[in-house]
Amino acid sequence: MKSRFSGELILVIYDITDDSLRLRVSNFLKSKGLIRVQKSAFLGRATKSLRTEVEAGLRRLLKNASNVNVQIYPIPPSSFHRRVVIGSNFEEEESGVLVF
Repeated sequence: MKSRFSGELILVIYDITDDSLRLRVSNFLKSKGLIRVQKSAFLGRATKSLRTEVEAGLRRLLKNASNVNVQIYPIPPSSFHRRVVIGSNFEEEESGVLVF
């Protein structure tokens, strides 16, 4: 079975204490086609245009926010396939959320 995540990926992780802002960030990342892999982590295919859109959109959302930390990591396919998952493998639920 071919992996849903082939090609270069981006991993977006965040630490946002404001519930409303955190929800807006989560909804934004979902709207860009990224998949939640943990409560504060999203993964998606990384085209150059998507990376640019995600970064610009997050900068707009977080423009006046304080005490937030958002990180965007490019993940090459070889690194993704070498990842270690402790616990259950990803399982996609009907909601489109990936869980361990």
